[in-house]
Amino acid sequence: MTRSSTPPVAPKESLLVFSDVHLGSDLNDRSKSAGPKRSERIDRDLVAFLDHYRDAPPAGDRWRIVIAGDLIDFIGMSIVADGEALTTELTTEEREHGLGNASDHARAKLRRVAVRHRDVFEALAAFVSRGHALTVVHGNHDVEFHWDDVKEDFRAILLAHARRASAPDGDALAAGTFEDAAFLDRIEFRPWFFYWGGVAYIEHGHQYDPFCATENLMAPLSPLDPRRVARGFCDVLLRYVVRPTRGMREHGHESMGLYDYISFGVKLGFGGMAKLGVRFFDAVVELFRLRREYLTEAAHTLKAEHERRVAELAEATRIGKVRIRALLALQSPPITRSIRGILASVLLDRLALALVASLLLVATAIAGIYSGRFFAASVCVAFAWILGHRYLSKQRKIDPAEELCDRANHLARLLPAAFVVMGHTHAPAEVSVAEGAAKYINLGSWAEEEAEEIGGKSAYRAARTHLVIQVRDGKPTAELRAWDAEGPRRFTAG
Repeated sequence: MTRSSTPPVAPKESLLVFSDVHLGSDLNDRSKSAGPKRSERIDRDLVAFLDHYRDAPPAGDRWRIVIAGDLIDFIGMSIVADGEALTTELTTEEREHGLGNASDHARAKLRRVAVRHRDVFEALAAFVSRGHALTVVHGNHDVEFHWDDVKEDFRAILLAHARRASAPDGDALAAGTFEDAAFLDRIEFRPWFFYWGGVAYIEHGHQYDPFCATENLMAPLSPLDPRRVARGFCDVLLRYVVRPTRGMREHGHESMGLYDYISFGVKLGFGGMAKLGVRFFDAVVELFRLRREYLTEAAHTLKAEHERRVAELAEATRIGKVRIRALLALQSPPITRSIRGILASVLLDRLALALVASLLLVATAIAGIYSGRFFAASVCVAFAWILGHRYLSKQRKIDPAEELCDRANHLARLLPAAFVVMGHTHAPAEVSVAEGAAKYINLGSWAEEEAEEIGGKSAYRAARTHLVIQVRDGKPTAELRAWDAEGPRRFTAG
């Protein structure tokens, strides 16, 4: 009997899409009491969610999970080497704030996460073992998946769990009949986007957020140290300021101003406020250092490598160079490209404005002693201060929700798809775009924090939203659902 030379037909798939799980976000060896703790309920619900869809029949032949970024919170955790055999020597900054983003550092972080969230990894392995598939799209918190060794470690961890579950005695090495190759083939990584022509375009969305965008998405390396991933604004602020500071949250800064940060510092006490000021100063210095990196000759070499990989992606996806470059043109430049952007992002422009206005008020007061025109001059200075403050406040836009929705409108025209899907904002949304020809859907998040001692804010509970995309009778359909104790339900805002 001869084997047919006809290639196997690709299975028809239904998509299960979610994002922003942030596994490992509260791993903090440097300051046990600093950052907010992650709710243990997330993992329980996530495991139940994965188990449910593992057994639920899809419209297609199998499910494909598409995790649209930030599955692992590599940049959010601060862990020490603790006996790890590292080949990349720690920098002074890494000794202070924890392992960095070199390949071996990221692998050490992934091992800690796999232990901390063992149940989730087991549930993912069981899902793939059932014959379903898994796609991990890189986000700004897990850009370390750029490293091949990190991807291979992730696959190996899932494989070990799958083999152990298939062995009668629970020994991973005893599962000799387990189909390793087939299992591993069903796990893939996408550094930028997942595209199913006519049905769905999926990416994380951080490239439309200047505070989180990566300079060279397809080659996200440091120009002066290609052993490490390039850091961005959010990475620096998380490592230098947020994680070491007791009670400071990662989210909610879009509604905070200079007065709010000063008030927060006062609650920390004099010593705490002084330490916060030092951390803030160090972060600003690092942001300017990052800017200088991209003015070097090495940055031009890295840009060329990025362009080469973009061309390869255009060919591999058959999207074409013209449309790929049009997609790149939609992305926002990182805030660290300009001095003005850095100053505005950390409120130094408003602090400088306040200082100048205060000096002018003092000057007018002194001059008023001799001229008698202090009142009129001080009113003019105060009025100019208010106008300048309002202008600078409007220029500083931290919440990227509107930008993502706007880009979705363009994406739906560039790459025809019924659904343009992103995460990143942690705020679930459904909006018609491209004059009603497509729908933009934001996936929300699964990340939440326990209650805080400082700040007086109630604990945030994630929406636990996910998107189910299926094709029935040739027509793509999508439903944004939320997970609760009874299982999945149709998500309704508010």
